Amino acid sequence: MDFIRIVIAILLPPVGVFLQVGFGGAFWLNILLTLCGYIPGIVHAVWVIARR
Repeated sequence: MDFIRIVIAILLPPVGVFLQVGFGGAFWLNILLTLCGYIPGIVHAVWVIARR
């Protein structure tokens, strides 16, 4: 299941974080990072998924 979440995180980082933690602070931070740049959003999403 984590592999699927990581693939989703690469394609749509906020969706990957949402599937892992829901509407928490990490989700909103990921949206902000994705808006600032796609790569920071991907890095944060993969980090959130790998951490939990």
